[in-house]
Amino acid sequence: MVESRVASGMRMAELSRESGMAVATIKYYQREGLLPPGELTSPNQARYGAAHVRRLKLVRALMEIGGLSVADVREVLAAVDEPQTSTHDILGLAQHGLPAPRVRVDDADRAWAMRLIEPVLAERDWRPPPQSALIEDLVGVLCTFREVGHEWVLDALSCYAESADRVAAADIRGVARLGSVDAVVEGAVVGTVLGDALLAVLRRVAHAEISRKRFGSRQDRSEQ
Repeated sequence: MVESRVASGMRMAELSRESGMAVATIKYYQREGLLPPGELTSPNQARYGAAHVRRLKLVRALMEIGGLSVADVREVLAAVDEPQTSTHDILGLAQHGLPAPRVRVDDADRAWAMRLIEPVLAERDWRPPPQSALIEDLVGVLCTFREVGHEWVLDALSCYAESADRVAAADIRGVARLGSVDAVVEGAVVGTVLGDALLAVLRRVAHAEISRKRFGSRQDRSEQ
């Protein structure tokens, strides 16, 4: 019944119920150009369809989960609606808008970080574009480790990169099955933001278990 209602068209109140968003929020997205207008049925009434529901889900993922600004969301949506833009480029725009640690570094620190990063890029055959914002973010993280006196973490940089490669491959395989570009971008943003949280918790679970086996009581160690 829900699919039939969506296919035949919904009024604003129904669109609100179907999308789970308040009418005021939907109207705000319309004013900002993030949601196309519905089909006018009278001067003051419009009908909306499944495409509007999908677009609202994408906008919510970008703004509420991904934390993108209205301007960033508008840029991503323009790319989604441009047939000549590749899915790869659209995902890049969405990822670029996600919050990331921004650390200012001087030339000497950047050169130090790149001496660690470049072998890892070559090892994994990663080829980021020149002046990649992601690489700049990575440089900032490495320099922060150095600043706080915990460079020892970076001894495992290759291991972290290998793990990230496997996780990213699983992410891309998953979103590739979602169908429409809207769904792929929504899935990528949600998967990245919540996936980061998932990885952080799993890492802590693993830390607790490995710590128990290595540093716990004699009984804990004997149970290995």
